[in-house]
Amino acid sequence: MNAVLKPLRRVEAMLPSDLSAVLAIENAAYEFPWSRGNFLDSLHAGYFACLVYDEQQTLAGYFVAMAGVDEMHLLNLSVAPTLQGRGHARWMLDFLRDHCRSHSAAMLWLEVRTGNQRARALYTRYGFSEIGIRRNYYPAAATAREDAIVMSLVTQQAPLPTTGPSDGLD
Repeated sequence: MNAVLKPLRRVEAMLPSDLSAVLAIENAAYEFPWSRGNFLDSLHAGYFACLVYDEQQTLAGYFVAMAGVDEMHLLNLSVAPTLQGRGHARWMLDFLRDHCRSHSAAMLWLEVRTGNQRARALYTRYGFSEIGIRRNYYPAAATAREDAIVMSLVTQQAPLPTTGPSDGLD
């Protein structure tokens, strides 16, 4: 039997030199995209920012996450509109969850627009829970603002319960 190995997705650290390609996706994906300055600030702050390439080695998307004390905050996760629906976002969430686990970040947080039903459904299917609302969080049409749903995902396995002090029988 001949096995043909399919090239895998590839992850690279995002660099300032990547921002033209990142901004092309960002501007195509969002009505209110992050600016070059938003990305540069995130990179200069040392946030966990990665590019994800698909099986054909095309830039499929990226994410930016900020580490906190025992947690990670996902600030931006985007997939090129022409490559959506192929599992890239879920794959990035898997990668980020595994990163959280290997760096003892027990919780992954994010905000998502109330009107972004597709992203909300993805995050819910993935296991995120809706835990709150940030009122008027996102810019919206004209001078209006849109609320954000705050979601969280437990990324660490819960430790086994301990039995307390030894009773001398063990």
